[in-house]
Amino acid sequence: MPEIRVTVAIPTLTAGPKLSDCVQSLAEQTCRDFAVVVVDNSGEKLARQRIEASQSFEVIENDRNRGFGAAVNQVFRGSATPFLATLNDDAVAHPGWLAEMLAAIESCPAAGMCASQVRLLPCGRLDSAGMLISADGSSKQRGHLEPPERYGAPGETLLPSGSAALYRRAMLDEIGGFDEDFFLYCEDTDLGLRARWAGWNCVYAPKAVVDHHYSQTAGRATPLKAYYVERNRLFVVAKNFPAADLVLAPLASIVRYAWHTVYLLRGRGAAARFREDGSGSASRLAVLVIRAHWALLRNWSSLWQKRRRIRSAARVTARDFRRLLRLHAIGPREVAQL
Repeated sequence: MPEIRVTVAIPTLTAGPKLSDCVQSLAEQTCRDFAVVVVDNSGEKLARQRIEASQSFEVIENDRNRGFGAAVNQVFRGSATPFLATLNDDAVAHPGWLAEMLAAIESCPAAGMCASQVRLLPCGRLDSAGMLISADGSSKQRGHLEPPERYGAPGETLLPSGSAALYRRAMLDEIGGFDEDFFLYCEDTDLGLRARWAGWNCVYAPKAVVDHHYSQTAGRATPLKAYYVERNRLFVVAKNFPAADLVLAPLASIVRYAWHTVYLLRGRGAAARFREDGSGSASRLAVLVIRAHWALLRNWSSLWQKRRRIRSAARVTARDFRRLLRLHAIGPREVAQL
């Protein structure tokens, strides 16, 4: 048996019909030195019912939904491999996915993260080629809905989407893994920014391709998603943004809210999808935003303590970190439009 170098974590909540395809795609990888662990957050042991017994994998069965980050941390703590990969349960990896990511990250000792080229099904357009970040802490996929060919060159990106990523164990040991308080959404952004503060880089492997059925579990524009995305981008800012950017973040939020209103009236963007999906009105969105800010206030003490720990261990200056954020920035208008 080859030495296991990678443990692939697949958190699942509903263990939907795509889960079997996801696990099967890993059985077809060109490299063989990896293990697969499915974390069943359904509380009903649904994963074993969905995946064929012939498929080789381990299952961790939780009694409740512990969230994405907590599920991945469970796999990390239970493994000893030098690399940890994350893959959404509604994603299908191309045969060279793991091999390409391993080659990319091992060629760069300073890289603690590797981003895949994630494509949307059924359209084939790009979902992400790494991530971008806005001045208000909103993170969005680099190249979203563009032709994949435009992002065919390897290089550096800010951080990977947790839907299909590779992380170095040494980096996770140093910065402490995913923050489980995020529960859903933006935990990959927080992890990536903490890694950046610690001096780790992120490489992009364009030939590490994954096909993704976007937001099959939580929906594209549900109240659940709207609340956690808004709350957690505030958590990202509080923990990771330099002091000067803390002051600017509320102004950027106001600009984004204004563009959300414009695009809502035009029937475009996330706010319009929220209404079209039957999730509620603009007033309900406003209530979710207020709840998110209240959660920020309630958790401020804990967030500030985490912020101090990040800065005390930082290997880059605030000036260099600000430069990094601007190099990989997306404007508030673009965030509202996507």
